[in-house]
Amino acid sequence: MRAHNPQPTGQSIDVETQMRALLRDALGLSQERVDGFDADTPLFGALPELDSMAVAGLLTEMEDRFGILIEDEDIDGDTFESFGSLVAFAAAKVG
Repeated sequence: MRAHNPQPTGQSIDVETQMRALLRDALGLSQERVDGFDADTPLFGALPELDSMAVAGLLTEMEDRFGILIEDEDIDGDTFESFGSLVAFAAAKVG
């Protein structure tokens, strides 16, 4: 199994790749499983690993990995609806 932890180059961050790594690491998912996610892959309510406690840990990990601050009011029911919505949220926060 190869290590899969891409580092951002300069200002450019591949948010989608980083999000796959984050979900893999934070939720204990296999690389093959996260590689199979597309924008429409449902997350919250569909992944047993992603419960309310995991959401809190995932948000903290997102802040650390992306160097962003996530306020409570930034999060709504749609944020964790799908892989695409989560990537879009992170990309908007990264700027």
